[in-house]
Amino acid sequence: MLRPPSNIVIRRTYNRKKPNLATMAMRRASLVALLLVCALSVAYAAEKLKTVKELQIGVKFKPEKCERTTRNGDNVHVHYTGTLTDGTKFDSSRDRGTPFVFRLGGGQVIKGWDQGLLGMCVGERRKLKIPSHMGYGDSGSPPKIPGGATLIFDVELMKVD
Repeated sequence: MLRPPSNIVIRRTYNRKKPNLATMAMRRASLVALLLVCALSVAYAAEKLKTVKELQIGVKFKPEKCERTTRNGDNVHVHYTGTLTDGTKFDSSRDRGTPFVFRLGGGQVIKGWDQGLLGMCVGERRKLKIPSHMGYGDSGSPPKIPGGATLIFDVELMKVD
């Protein structure tokens, strides 16, 4: 049986030229442009997700038994927490320890609430995403709510009169 000689070393060499300064500058500029496009795309997509055009109602919890649902003219007692799309809390009845009471459909609250709380059962919990035009509009409610803000509310119906 033949054995290969043990004293032979195989080396691979590449005939590769180093890129000149113009090529390196072009590569660097292309990379920067690509990163900039990616960053702008992510920022645009994130901003688009924050803004809603119509009222969105999500049911977080609904009791098995619902004897009566809310309708316009009802006095409702709710606990809520309101946040902006970035998660900043601007108000909470839970923090005060007292439910907020108002007449549903009577224009005493923002339009998103008058519409978003219709048909709720006592004990039900909803997440409302309210577009600016159904909230505080372009003027907002300074200092906590900026103009044009989409509002997010976690609302629980405690009682109906």
